[in-house]
Amino acid sequence: MHEPGACGILPEVPLTDHIDLKADVVNLELSPGNGLFYEHAEPSSEGGATFVFFNALSGSTQMWTDTVGTALMDAGHGLLLYNLRGQEGSPFTDAEALAEPAIVSDAVALMHAVKPRNPVYVGLSIGGLFAVKAHFGGAPARAIATINTMRKPGVRLDWINTAVARAAETGGSALLMDLYAPMLFAEAWMAENRAGALDSANYVPADRASGSYGLLAGGADADWNVAWSKVDVPVSVITGLKDRVFYVEEDVADIVAQLPDAVRVDVPDAGHMVPLERADAVSDALLSLAGRLG
Repeated sequence: MHEPGACGILPEVPLTDHIDLKADVVNLELSPGNGLFYEHAEPSSEGGATFVFFNALSGSTQMWTDTVGTALMDAGHGLLLYNLRGQEGSPFTDAEALAEPAIVSDAVALMHAVKPRNPVYVGLSIGGLFAVKAHFGGAPARAIATINTMRKPGVRLDWINTAVARAAETGGSALLMDLYAPMLFAEAWMAENRAGALDSANYVPADRASGSYGLLAGGADADWNVAWSKVDVPVSVITGLKDRVFYVEEDVADIVAQLPDAVRVDVPDAGHMVPLERADAVSDALLSLAGRLG
């Protein structure tokens, strides 16, 4: 089960059994007590890309392997998946240090250590922000895909992030699930998962020393002022239109207009978690993006 994350609230979502992609499983030590769990599979075709997946503040490598990973590898591409410090298998020494600068620095360090061939960055929610900042910060990608990432800073976003943190402090991931799932998912997912929701016995305050809470609190301070016009690689902007928390059409349209080489992929029947709700749409969009590398 997943813990919640600000700037990308991901309630606990059941996944399928883990799929073995026969990737190399490694732990990268960043400093004593701090490291990154990652899985790496090289492209099997000469011109294949390596899709590098950036989690939101919740989630894990399993979300990607269980949704889009197999389709991408079947097409000859490789994968680099990792968990942020504070997520499963990635140790940390200070929960208060799990903020955007450290997360981006970790990503750059991972890219330099692994040196993936033809990297294409894929970020879910705030993971897309991390991907763009890693691209700017010394680990350039060949292309970038964002999934329900595009948003603008302001009072509304700050209010959401603060409320998410307060909810976690009060009732943990279960309370976040009950509050936000109807606004983050499409009707079909809600119908399948309604039975297990809204049980107040599950409300347990988040452990403020945990990695999940550290990421939540640190993510609330992320800087969403991005020089979108300077993103110098092809971009695929994937948007689940049923996301009623972060999707604001005029903001998405304005950001896309600033990108020099962007294609929108709107998914009408999915919410925030497009890979879980419509993995086929995400796979198709990523394969199309790889085709734009030349």
